[in-house]
Amino acid sequence: MGRELADAFAEARHVFEEVDDALGQKLSVLMFDGPEDELTLTENAQPALMAVSLAVVRVLEKQGGLDLATQAAFVAGHSLGEYSALAAAGTFSLADAARLLKLRGRSMQKAVPVGLGAMAALLGAEYEQAKDIAAAAAEGEVCEAANDNAPGQVVVSGHRTAVERAIKIAAEKGIKRAVMLPVSAPFHCALMQPAADAMAEALAGTAMAAPKAPLVANVIASRVTDPAEIRDLLVRQVTGTVRWREGVLYMKEQGVTGLVELGAGKVLSGLAKRIDKELTGSSVGTPADIEAFLKG
Repeated sequence: MGRELADAFAEARHVFEEVDDALGQKLSVLMFDGPEDELTLTENAQPALMAVSLAVVRVLEKQGGLDLATQAAFVAGHSLGEYSALAAAGTFSLADAARLLKLRGRSMQKAVPVGLGAMAALLGAEYEQAKDIAAAAAEGEVCEAANDNAPGQVVVSGHRTAVERAIKIAAEKGIKRAVMLPVSAPFHCALMQPAADAMAEALAGTAMAAPKAPLVANVIASRVTDPAEIRDLLVRQVTGTVRWREGVLYMKEQGVTGLVELGAGKVLSGLAKRIDKELTGSSVGTPADIEAFLKG
């Protein structure tokens, strides 16, 4: 992850070096050479994904004159990507974003003993339907809608036994498919409260500036620019639903016609078209992508 960018661009190398220094860890070595099972630990994966996104941003800023303040109507990110978006928009320094995500990943992993929690994708379920299924499955345990990603793609999270009940209830209700996800913890549900508490403390001691472009926040699916409000929303996001579908529709209602995904993967740009066929979604994550974007 990120090696091609580091080989091609000095700006990317500088980002990876700064993240390594901030963490006191050679995260870049893990990113470039593995081992994969160590990189995928959430305390490593979260800052690593942010580093790749910011590497792309820095290259576009230096070589393409990218200026989010004048060229972006909004910034947004899915879950940990919200920190990437805020670092790109100048709310957090790169070093602070890396440290916060390292803590976020570690705290999320520690919040629930391994095996106690789970997440499942309800494919074919709409958000309100998924919330009803989760509520019926809870039976005194935690089971909540964690991610509203796109029409027909909602994720539930909570105690493993409750999530297993949700899968059975979904089948009974004719939901097309419900599958357990290979995750290390039940993210974005009430079981993550210890992690939310840790992030509240860390964010309280972190300098934050107003973003260069308004953030469309996960938990309210609307715009925000006030650093104090952003801080509160980031804490709420740890246990709250990622309302991605609604956030994308909000941006469209505000006149946005295209979304550009900066960093590893193409999931969000693909979701944009599923959420609204009138939207365009593109991804910029490799040297070839950057070259094409700059030419366009």
